Amino acid sequence: MICVNELSAGELAALLHFHAEAGVEWLLEEEAVNRFAEFEALKAAKRSAASSPQATEARETSARPAVQATQRNAPAPERAVLRPQPSIPDGEAVQQARFAAESARSLPELKTAIEAFNGCNLKHSARSTIFASGDATSGIMVIGSAPGADDDREGQPFAGRPGQLLDKMLAAIGLQRDAIVLTQVIPWRPPGNRIASTAEMDICRPFIERQIALAEPKAILVLGNFAARVFFGETDTIHGLRGQWREIAIGHRIVPAIATLHPQDLLTAPVNKRLAWNDLLAFQAKLAAL
Repeated sequence: MICVNELSAGELAALLHFHAEAGVEWLLEEEAVNRFAEFEALKAAKRSAASSPQATEARETSARPAVQATQRNAPAPERAVLRPQPSIPDGEAVQQARFAAESARSLPELKTAIEAFNGCNLKHSARSTIFASGDATSGIMVIGSAPGADDDREGQPFAGRPGQLLDKMLAAIGLQRDAIVLTQVIPWRPPGNRIASTAEMDICRPFIERQIALAEPKAILVLGNFAARVFFGETDTIHGLRGQWREIAIGHRIVPAIATLHPQDLLTAPVNKRLAWNDLLAFQAKLAAL
């Protein structure tokens, strides 16, 4: 258990920010409260009040005219409205996603296809569909793990504080977000910023792979633990996957890629900025050599 008295103001602010991004809405109270007992006591009190003779007689008396008026004025029964249920990714949905992705012949067509696709449950809880932004002819691509709360709210990749830090990281090696391609592995924010499941990633994979194929980057910078695992097919942490050039096979093309820490990771643990800086320098050197 974390004791607030042992945290500095900065550490406390960072902790609260972390919990808010994770979807935490309640904090522990100083003394334990038995909510189950409170609920049972409330139900017992309602039953006791409802079963009293006075309450029963009053209900019957007041209900007679109301029932008669309701019967006279009741409209014809309406047909129930059927709402579409969230679709959970399965084998058929993966095939549909692959067909939709491969049918797109340009990034605008792919964006339209993703926005029209309803086969993934993540879309039903997200506010926005996050798609690639920037210059598709740059030959440079930066891919993050999944949209955050700021991305979902603003409808673009790498928004908010993580996006501001990413802009500084890119500027340090002579790049600007409008002059490259920025995107996310997952086009929809998972609820509470949780990690996307294997089934959800399987259905989103054709979309991110098609984005890469259409953008035709010469080099890719992968940000974050989840994205690195998706592309490199390993289960190590970002600290074990970062800083090493690897090859990603997309269609008939082989694209060099290097992973580094996500800007959100650096906001949480600024001490790791030196590691990210070394990876950025390696990315800059690769671009200069292409």
